[in-house]
Amino acid sequence: MKNWKLYNALFLRIFIIIIILFASLLLAQKELYYNSILVGAVVIIAFAEMYFFIKNKMSFYDKTILSILQNDYSTNFPEEQKKGSFKNLSLLYDTLKEKQQEQTSKELIYRSILNNIDTATLILEKDNDDWSIFLMNDCFSSLFNVPKVSHWNYLKNYLPSLCEEIENTHFSELKTTVNIKIEQQDLQTFILQTSLTKSLNKEYFIILLDSIQRVIDKKEKEAWITLMKVISHELMNSLTPIRSLSQNLLQIIDQEKLEEDDFDDIKSSISTIINRSDHLQIFVENYRKLAMLPTPDKKPTSINVLFNDCLKIMAPILKEQGIELINNINSSRSILIDKSQMEQVIINLITNSIFALKEKQEKRIFLSALTENNRFFITISDTGKGIEPQIRDKIFLPFFTTRKDGAGIGLTLSKNIIEAHGGYLSYQSDENKTNFVICLI
Repeated sequence: MKNWKLYNALFLRIFIIIIILFASLLLAQKELYYNSILVGAVVIIAFAEMYFFIKNKMSFYDKTILSILQNDYSTNFPEEQKKGSFKNLSLLYDTLKEKQQEQTSKELIYRSILNNIDTATLILEKDNDDWSIFLMNDCFSSLFNVPKVSHWNYLKNYLPSLCEEIENTHFSELKTTVNIKIEQQDLQTFILQTSLTKSLNKEYFIILLDSIQRVIDKKEKEAWITLMKVISHELMNSLTPIRSLSQNLLQIIDQEKLEEDDFDDIKSSISTIINRSDHLQIFVENYRKLAMLPTPDKKPTSINVLFNDCLKIMAPILKEQGIELINNINSSRSILIDKSQMEQVIINLITNSIFALKEKQEKRIFLSALTENNRFFITISDTGKGIEPQIRDKIFLPFFTTRKDGAGIGLTLSKNIIEAHGGYLSYQSDENKTNFVICLI
């Protein structure tokens, strides 16, 4: 219906031109030549007006379509051209312009987020068979002292070792470490993670780099903060009542005359102060054990002898608790360890298993060992309640415990002892079984 306005305007102009032509012919037949020439001039003017009318209308159409095709929405068309026959085209243009502005705003937000993260991030975009740099965040640029270049080949001039590592894998996904030399500095080791993703007809290659030393420093800082919270909590639990009771004792002895009840209060306060002081002393002693772990005195030790000695110590407790211990270790091999320290680890782990089995009907502990790739693995398993998901990242923290009578240093001390031997202590837990694995190299 709206296009009829354009068609009507064209038909009206054509109709007027035809009438003028007809009038010109009539005048020419009557030999009114001057009048005929005048009418002819009017016809030319009418044709010119119709030409510019059509050109003006089609110009708006062409400009709008061209802007949409080129994704360029910077043109502002006059309001009168957005009405009538081209109203829907104008509406399409304005809608696409609004969507493009929204997309631009989102891209700015994404870039801002990527520029504020601490991980060096590089995103490549594939163009035919070449890779161009779609995005390089500020962390990447400042960490490697690289300007924000636009092409992969330019980046190779600044970071040849990184680019060579990625090109050797043909831009496939990987997770590894890479040594990168930044300008004239020494080689630094980075964790390298890459991933490939596709969006419509585009391919993107995402590169993430993090300094291992920075990761270690961050983890150490987090561990220290957690440790200081635990220590502060334990100290305040003891110092607060000691201070309160001390103030109470001062008030009592400041009295002119002491009653029988006052002596009872004094005795009770002093007893509590001694108890809290003893608790504080035990806490400090436990911390000293963690902080001053002696260097392992390693000697060749028979595996069978090690476990037999441990089980002799634990046998009475296992019998009392009704726990069946299944020992699948039968090896004549000897390993280079500090026997007394390793006994402490095994006894700690078995003790934890005993605690985990307290509320279970089926009470079993399994011991096993194997050698694989020149590494010796010892596994201590139980059919206990397992480790709850919410505390799995805390079980190796100093002084963290779920037991009322626990000091919270058993697993931490065990982990430190194994690491001092050059190995590691790990665990796997599900609803039916918990496995603690000692790996010695």
